[in-house]
Amino acid sequence: MKWEKLSKVLGPGLLFASMAIGVSHLVQSTRAGANYGFALIWIVIAANIFKYPFFEYASRYAIDTGESMIDGYRRLGKVPLWIYLIVTVCSMFFVMAAIGFVTVGFMDNLLGLSQWWPSFKLFPTLLLFGVCCLILFLGKFNLLDGIIKIIGIVLLLSTLLAFVLTVLHGPIEKVEGFVAPDVFDNAGLLFIIALMGWMPTAVDMCTWSSLWTLEKIKTSGYRPTLKESLFEFNMGYWIAGGLSLCFVTMGAFLMYGSGIKMPAGSAAFANQVITFYTRTIGDWSYIIIAASAFSIMFGTSIAVFDGYARALERTLELAFMSEEKAAAALHDSKIYNLSLATLAIGAFLIIALFLEHFKVLVDVATTISFLIAPIVAVANMRLMTKKYISEAAIPPLWMRILSYAGLIFLTGFALFFLVVKLG
Repeated sequence: MKWEKLSKVLGPGLLFASMAIGVSHLVQSTRAGANYGFALIWIVIAANIFKYPFFEYASRYAIDTGESMIDGYRRLGKVPLWIYLIVTVCSMFFVMAAIGFVTVGFMDNLLGLSQWWPSFKLFPTLLLFGVCCLILFLGKFNLLDGIIKIIGIVLLLSTLLAFVLTVLHGPIEKVEGFVAPDVFDNAGLLFIIALMGWMPTAVDMCTWSSLWTLEKIKTSGYRPTLKESLFEFNMGYWIAGGLSLCFVTMGAFLMYGSGIKMPAGSAAFANQVITFYTRTIGDWSYIIIAASAFSIMFGTSIAVFDGYARALERTLELAFMSEEKAAAALHDSKIYNLSLATLAIGAFLIIALFLEHFKVLVDVATTISFLIAPIVAVANMRLMTKKYISEAAIPPLWMRILSYAGLIFLTGFALFFLVVKLG
């Protein structure tokens, strides 16, 4: 695609990538490499491939119909819409809290914010949430779109540089007597489920791509073709997928076999990650690693705040308004602002409760996301028929086959998790 065309549609895919390259990559992928070496890289690859159709379908539906995937759920009936609303409300506070928790850790490591007000441990969180909400309250999508492009460039270049430096350095020497952990013991299996939950991100967040696509059309005044829109989405999706492998590699090369366990607190975790990189690569690399980590998580925080607020706003409109009023509403700023404020307050309270249990919070949030994934996957597949989209937009045969394989993958592991957990 020529740059002139790409510049008109560029945005939703970058937002998706920025949203995805957060906890799943910086925390979970790094933990996978640090704890198990390359033993779980097949899980990372499989999750990226098998989840792909369900995210692609959201962009496909939006550009073909001119409405969001959430509107599509409403067309399936009130029950799917209400299920999506319940799923969103039950998960959004934990998810936002986990992301905020991680972001604060890397922000504090880079800027030392906790020293500004030592008696108030939640000050960095309050500052982060306040900045994110202020950006979205004042600038909405246009400001978000502009900021995310800058963050995306910093994120991509700094992460690739850190990856190259890590590969050039090579793997660390393992401590004497190191024994590789069992991937398939109870702890390993539970971590696999958590890892897949947000790899590259949670399936229920697929609706955000459709909302961002429509908002981009509204603000730019340009309606891309299906081919152009999917090209832009695929670029963001597979950049995110490729970088997940980079983080597994960095975790495996710099931490696997070190004999040091990752700490439970977010600030301590962030400090440990940065310390490993800088000790191994060199102290001169600190600013590169620290800036990369913070840019990743700050971009994720803003995108997730906007995504949840936008999705909750649209779901509430469709659930409580008549079809005519809901169609006319299309991004009611009052509902959006209220959703944003509710999300920030709820996530802040969750962080206050889990302040010293960072890994528990992340695993809870990612596990919830994985268990609800099959429900969203089924709804997305049902919308990919002639009843709901044009014949020209029907996914190709290979995509439909992959979506069935993905549904089996998601459902199988969800059931397996329940058996392990309840058995």
